[in-house]
Amino acid sequence: MQQTAAKSAFINVLVNTLIANVTTSFLWFALTFWVYIETQSVLATGIIGGAYMLFVAFFAMMFGTIVDRNRKHTVMLLSSVISAVAFLLAGVVYISQPETALLDLGGPWFWLFSGVILFGGVIEQLRNIALSTTVTLLVPEEKRANANGLVGTVQGIAFLVTSVFSGLSIGFLGMGWTLAIAIGAMALTFAHLLFIRIPEGAPEPDPDAKNAMDFRGSVRAIRLAPGLFALIIFSTFNNLIGGVYMALMDPYGLTLFDAQTWGFALAFASTGFLIGGGLVAKFGLGKNPMRTMLLVVIAMGLLGAVFMLREWWWLYVLGMWAYMALVPPVEAAEQTVIQKVVPFERQGRVFGVAAAMEAAAAPITAFLIAPIAEFLIIPFMKTDEGRQQWGWLVGEGEARGIALICLFAGLIMVIAATLAFFTKSYRKLTDLYAHAPAQQIPDGASDPETAQGAETPEAPPIVPGASQL
Repeated sequence: MQQTAAKSAFINVLVNTLIANVTTSFLWFALTFWVYIETQSVLATGIIGGAYMLFVAFFAMMFGTIVDRNRKHTVMLLSSVISAVAFLLAGVVYISQPETALLDLGGPWFWLFSGVILFGGVIEQLRNIALSTTVTLLVPEEKRANANGLVGTVQGIAFLVTSVFSGLSIGFLGMGWTLAIAIGAMALTFAHLLFIRIPEGAPEPDPDAKNAMDFRGSVRAIRLAPGLFALIIFSTFNNLIGGVYMALMDPYGLTLFDAQTWGFALAFASTGFLIGGGLVAKFGLGKNPMRTMLLVVIAMGLLGAVFMLREWWWLYVLGMWAYMALVPPVEAAEQTVIQKVVPFERQGRVFGVAAAMEAAAAPITAFLIAPIAEFLIIPFMKTDEGRQQWGWLVGEGEARGIALICLFAGLIMVIAATLAFFTKSYRKLTDLYAHAPAQQIPDGASDPETAQGAETPEAPPIVPGASQL
């Protein structure tokens, strides 16, 4: 009975996460498309992407403490309410101000409007951290890698849906109706959550966690797992390189396509998330998730280096598809390791620290690369000197500066992942993962009789691969 309730709860949470991810990604993508189409500014899109990741970095550690201190269902409800209120406030700003004021990067209304939308999207990280700990709570250890693959699949579905509908919504409906759709979808997410019951007990208070940002407790949990800090550092560096692609992917795509077509191209590419997540859900990550992660990162670097070498739309789309197929195994590997080597009652804080550090890395490169690309590299590659010096490698076209930047970013990723194989931290963490004891879930946390609410209702089986759990 307990296993059935836990499985049903996990499926319900995945379905709800899908709805929430679709909503927040839909509005974030739409904002990026809208701003770039109206301003034609790579700098503007870089600012939006970088600001989002800075918000994540600032709040993630606090989110982790909140997750550890409260029931996961309560945390998810809180996330839905805050996001809905933020999107509603953005709607009020949109109605009250002309679009020219909202698109003026030098004026306050651009920052307020974009900031409120991004804050509503960032709160989704609170749900995502709760979801990572819910995998430990509800899924047996031998199936957690598969469950993390399902999480990646759900994120891929969300990316697929939003890639299509964000472009279509901005292209055909405009920003106003896009906001209205997001507000309604977030309200639906909240309503669905009211019918979900997670079999969990009340968390035991941590006497050492005296404030909302329990940095010391997080550090203690990380230090107890030799090599775990190095894993987080590597993921942070990987995100540092990923910030290049975050800043330049949309401007490059919108150079090749109009907004509606670019949305469809992103939708096709995002099916790679489904493939990658589905493969992890089916086959897991092997006996050594760390090794799997590093091999996949090497492949990602090679792809990132070559899929813009020529300004061919099919090369870019297929390259993005393959790149996105490799993202779920990397994320699932990190989550699986943390879920095994970190005590359950501290996992929220560890996931929070990891999210904060990894998120802080991307905006550094996003904020650096966006102005460098717009004012230096892109203009240089349009000159005769730039074409003569690098044209043999990156070919001819309008966005050869972006291609050159992404080439070197991918090669750096390959070198870093290769060197990681030879570190002491890699050997220590691999050994710890292989010999770590089973997680001890606090008494009552998985007992439906002491959990919040009644028996969990069955969810419709719409999540691919869920029956494998």
